[in-house]
Amino acid sequence: MNLPFNIDLNNKIAAVTGGGGILCSGFSKVLAQCGAKVAVLDLRGENAQAVADEINKSGGEAIGISANVLDKESLLNAKKEINEKFGKIDILINGAGGNNPKGTTSKDYYEAGDETKEDVKTFFDLDPSGIEFVFNLNFLGTLLPTQVFAPDLIENKGSIINISSMNAFTPLTRIPAYSGAKAAVSNFTQWLAVHFSKVGIRVNAIAPGFFLTDQNRALLIDENGNYTERSQKIVNNTPMGRFGETEELSGTLLWLLSDGASFVDGVVVPVDGGFSAYSGV
Repeated sequence: MNLPFNIDLNNKIAAVTGGGGILCSGFSKVLAQCGAKVAVLDLRGENAQAVADEINKSGGEAIGISANVLDKESLLNAKKEINEKFGKIDILINGAGGNNPKGTTSKDYYEAGDETKEDVKTFFDLDPSGIEFVFNLNFLGTLLPTQVFAPDLIENKGSIINISSMNAFTPLTRIPAYSGAKAAVSNFTQWLAVHFSKVGIRVNAIAPGFFLTDQNRALLIDENGNYTERSQKIVNNTPMGRFGETEELSGTLLWLLSDGASFVDGVVVPVDGGFSAYSGV
């Protein structure tokens, strides 16, 4: 991966949750290229290990760990392994997250009578268990790793990067659970920045716009490899007229972790191709 610029992360240790996914595997590789030792954490241990193997093959240093961000015992075990193999961490990236179909409607707008149609899932059909899953994964999946790893960060005066979303600023249609959960992540980022401000931990977040990932690919690309109707809406409302590339998050990540951002705390940075600036007119 080509770095937009380099920062010195030699002798730094990073833990990346959700590190087996497309965006966070990219973060893991960027950190390793800058010299950090990287612990790639993912619920899917084989995915975490595959990313770690790629980093090691490229000359970096990484370990892959199976960890559940909703299970504190699992996270404590992961922390123990990281501490034993690498030492205490300096950087935590809370990247685990996602949506669930049970917290999603099938139409942008409710119309009278929709609730009688078998093929339409309305607001009234949203499943509390699905909404709970989404909030737990995104919000608790940020809070719990922070509880587990923050003692290391306090000692090392480290940095936390949370992953929010453009949904946190303006909710997208159809996905109320995901939008609300990411809004909670943004709010928590600000709260946590204040809470840890006296012990030297900086807490910030990146809010990606629209990037193709394993989770959203089926919604955005059809079986013929073309944009779906929803993709076309996204692109039409993104002034730069395209989806982002994983590498385009690297500059913001490195800036937030750099000494040059030493007075930046509690911010949520959009990386969205102008989506949040465009009114649609």
